[in-house]
Amino acid sequence: MIDRGKHNVIGVQIDAVDYEAAVDRIITAAHNGTAMSVSALAVHGVMTGARDRIHRYRLNHLDLVVPDGQPVRWALNLLYHTQLPDRVYGPALTLKVCQRAAQEELPIYLYGSRPAVLDTFAQNLRSRFPGLIIAGAQPSRFKQLSATEQVAVAEEIEKSGAKITFVGLGCPRQEVWVYEYKKLLPMPLIAVGAAFDFYAGSLPQAPASLQKLGLEWVYRLAKEPGRLWKRYVLLNPWYVALFILQASRLKKFNPSDSVRPLQDIRYG
Repeated sequence: MIDRGKHNVIGVQIDAVDYEAAVDRIITAAHNGTAMSVSALAVHGVMTGARDRIHRYRLNHLDLVVPDGQPVRWALNLLYHTQLPDRVYGPALTLKVCQRAAQEELPIYLYGSRPAVLDTFAQNLRSRFPGLIIAGAQPSRFKQLSATEQVAVAEEIEKSGAKITFVGLGCPRQEVWVYEYKKLLPMPLIAVGAAFDFYAGSLPQAPASLQKLGLEWVYRLAKEPGRLWKRYVLLNPWYVALFILQASRLKKFNPSDSVRPLQDIRYG
């Protein structure tokens, strides 16, 4: 088990953990009824914090931020000699947490995506983990919620008896969600990226060989060029340039150089 704490990658604090440590922390919090905000960040997620001081505050106040992308893991290893053997890929983390939740009878909740995707995702999870208890599910409303609606969402999740909530709203909306709802829900809230779509079969995953090489983005760009070209063509080189500046000590990135949000966005 590897858990070497948080480390600054271009201003965003990333936990140097492996799958075993991440799953153990989540399951422990679920058993204890402890509020916990979790996200898996690849390059795009890190760059949302690097570019926006308010969002950087949110990310740096999450309890557990795992290195979802290989370039993020490489940065931790090169800058801090963390010796992480692999990334902690959000979709894979989802399955590992669900497996433990099934074994330890911890009910889960699913929040986000569209109704059809959500239903298929839930069915596929039940098939893969027969003992898994899915206490409830809510699709995204694809709008900002009122304060009253936000409380109602939290109350429905808590009343379901769930001990863990998985959130699939896309980056950075899902990170905003887990940051804001942590104060409302006494359980781990896990932003899991495209896991809902991948395991519902509505979005194909990149081959393992490309994932290992850190080239998953090439596959996804080929599949969705219109939606993703700015994310990958512009942000990836920018991330590399900022990493080089940090590694060469030509520029310091202070995680505390951030701005606390004055009010909730309340994505739903």
